[in-house]
Amino acid sequence: MFSINFLEKIMKPYTLRILSLSLCLPFFVSTMAIAADIENGERIFSANCSACHAGGNNVIIPEKTLKKDALETNGMNSVDKITYQVTNGKNAMPAFGGRLDDSDIEDVANYVLSQSEKGWD
Repeated sequence: MFSINFLEKIMKPYTLRILSLSLCLPFFVSTMAIAADIENGERIFSANCSACHAGGNNVIIPEKTLKKDALETNGMNSVDKITYQVTNGKNAMPAFGGRLDDSDIEDVANYVLSQSEKGWD
């Protein structure tokens, strides 16, 4: 039989690799999921949001655009904040919580945030 010390010596390098992989894997999976969701977010945005927000603009309240600096100024520069706004609406913006699935709203929020980072090119 093998002694515990012998097994520890053999397994030690693999333990670190397994731990590293287990810590990194969720990041890679979530990054891939976000990338796939952005495409759906773009479709949902085009169908439901672009009438008022084409190109990241705002035809109702021009200073409250979806551009990076405006999102930061208005405290809306996170997926959670955008998701809340889309779900519940505010002022002239209607609530989409009853019209869109939660996953579609989250996809739109990810799309808006990613486009704001790219300057809505």
